[in-house]
This record gives sequence, structure tokens and C-alpha cells, in this order.
Amino acid sequence: MASPADVPASQWNALLAAQGASPFMRHEYLAAMHASASATPKTGWTPQFLTLWHGDALQAACPLYMKAHSYGEYVFDWAWANAYEQHGLAYYPKALVAVPFTPVPGPRLLARDPEARRALVEALLGWCHKKKLSSLHLLFADEQDVAACSAAGLMLRNTVQFHWTNGGWADFDAFLSSLSHDKRKKIRQERRKVADAGVVFLWSQGADIAAADWEFFYRCYERTYLEHGNPPYLTREFFRRMRDDMPQNWLLFIAERAGQPIAASLIAIDGTAAYGRYWGALERVDCLHFEACYYQPLQWCIANGYQRFEGGAQGEHKMARALMPVKTTSAHWLAHPAFADAVENFLQREGRGIENYLEHLEERSPFRHGTPQQ
Repeated sequence: MASPADVPASQWNALLAAQGASPFMRHEYLAAMHASASATPKTGWTPQFLTLWHGDALQAACPLYMKAHSYGEYVFDWAWANAYEQHGLAYYPKALVAVPFTPVPGPRLLARDPEARRALVEALLGWCHKKKLSSLHLLFADEQDVAACSAAGLMLRNTVQFHWTNGGWADFDAFLSSLSHDKRKKIRQERRKVADAGVVFLWSQGADIAAADWEFFYRCYERTYLEHGNPPYLTREFFRRMRDDMPQNWLLFIAERAGQPIAASLIAIDGTAAYGRYWGALERVDCLHFEACYYQPLQWCIANGYQRFEGGAQGEHKMARALMPVKTTSAHWLAHPAFADAVENFLQREGRGIENYLEHLEERSPFRHGTPQQ
């Protein structure tokens, strides 16, 4: 299908609810990506949503794209594309099953049962063969999807993210007390710098986030992207649609100084987990990013009983803020046999490196007793 709007929202969301919550795989989120001109053929994302039906009942579905580049994915295959180019072969367009610009693990192959999921993987591979595409990539998959892809012969690739787990702490101070002395001291110093600069935070959730606050957030978000020399991936219209269509999934922190807002961070929530997503600032304050994007959300998660905070792609520095390393998994298929063999050998070597890297990170735990528990 050429647009998520062609898929009935109620049936798509029913499949998602049966597999596990994920605000980023909701029909409203994916539809907003396209209706807002954030992810479109013009920006290199051509939607080809794949669906399997039994009569009028949706049995399985996934967000499928033809990609003309590898931007906005966060699982990096630039070296593979370069190797194809050096051998006079076309790597793009490729097929991608993912949520645009959203490196958050979760379900990607929505299905009523394992048999429907298996059929969906077979349909994906058949579609790629028919289109004579170089490759298929399924990013940040959950365990059910990984199992189905592995059974179909796709190659698995692991990367590392950093997530915080709630140890049942009564408050932020109790959480700090579980950390080693140097990490606890560092966090307190960073928070003090922000407080001493006269910055205070206000938060609002869901329908309580005012339209003016959404607009202020976008000003901050856009400014921060432009300061780094790039326009933002997501348009103002995307966030307007989030405000109107998915307000229950958003939490906004606004930083004020002398009564004037100066920065904002927008956090996605799903009832048990929170996801650090977007931020921006109009003024520079030392350590403001850490306060807005880590300490304020963690404090909120503890106060509201949320069990997990995901900090997004990459960022070993997040361990100093008590976000611990976790493996994420993607699945890959390459049509060219020789390149598939070369990539498989590479992934085996890379996989051993990832395991060693995780062991090294675990040895550097910020917690006093090596675990995020009281």
C-alpha cells in the first residue's frame, strides 16, 4: 500500500495491541510521518506498507519502505552501500521495515499469530525478489520478529543502546544513593549548575500540554537542529498531529529562567516505559541538556512508577546517568550471494566485538553493587 492511510487504523492498532504496546508503531504515529511530509518519497522514504488479509480481516502488516539512502535509520550500513558501489552494483533502492527516524525497539511485524508472522516474512522476501531489490532490513525488532526473521534465514545484527530500569526507589535521592560515590557526586554537581543558573522546570502531560507549549517546543527543537547545520527531520505539522491524535503518549518538560521559557524536552510514554525523544534550547546553560533529557524524566519516572526509560541510540556517556547497556537487534537479507556471505562473516566478527564491548561496559557499572537495584 502506498500510504499507511490506506490501512484501517482500528485493525492496525488491534494487531499492535495483541503483540505489545509501542506508541511509535501506532497507526496515528506512522500516518503522521507521511501526512506531515516528514517521511515521504521526496525525503527518501517511499511507503509500501505490506498487509496480509483473510477476507476483510487484517492478519499481518508491517511498515515497509523503499529507501533511496540510509539516513534516519540508526543501524548503519553505509559500508555495505559503498562496497556495492565500488563493484558497480546498485545498493539503493533497498527495502526497509522500520519506524522512520525512531530508533526504539519494539514490534515491527504485526501478526495475529506466529503462522501469520512467518507468512509476512515470506511475503516481504517475495516482494523484494519481485522488485529486484538489493536487500531487506528490519530494524530494532522485538523477540518475536527476530525469531521469525532468523527462521527465514535473515542475518541478525546486534547494536547497543542504553536504558534505565527503575529499582523501586522512593525518590530521586534514593536512586542517587544506589550509585557509586563519584557518579552520585557528578550528577549532583550537574544538577546544581542548572539550579544555580536560575533554571526551574515545569512539566505537563497529555491533553494538559497547551498548544502554545507545543509551539514553543518546536521552536527549541528546530533551533537546535539548525545550530548543528541541518534542518529537523520532523516538521511542525508532525508534532501538531501528535498533539491532536496521540496526546496521551507525550510528556513535556519546559525549562524557565526568570519566568521565561528557554528549553524543552519531549518524552514519549506508554504506561510503563518512557522514551527520551526530542529536545531543544534557545539559550545555553551548562548541563541543561542532561537535566532536561535525563534527570527530570528519571525523577518523573520514579515519582510515577514507570519501570523503564530508554535514552535512544548510541551514547556511552549515558552510563554516567545510570542508563545501562542493552542489546538491540536488526535482521538483514542481501540478494547477492557473494555480498551476503561477506556481510555474514562481518556480522559474526562484529557480534563477537559487541559481546566484548558489553562485558567491558558491565564492568563499569555506575551502581554501588553493580546492579540497578536498591
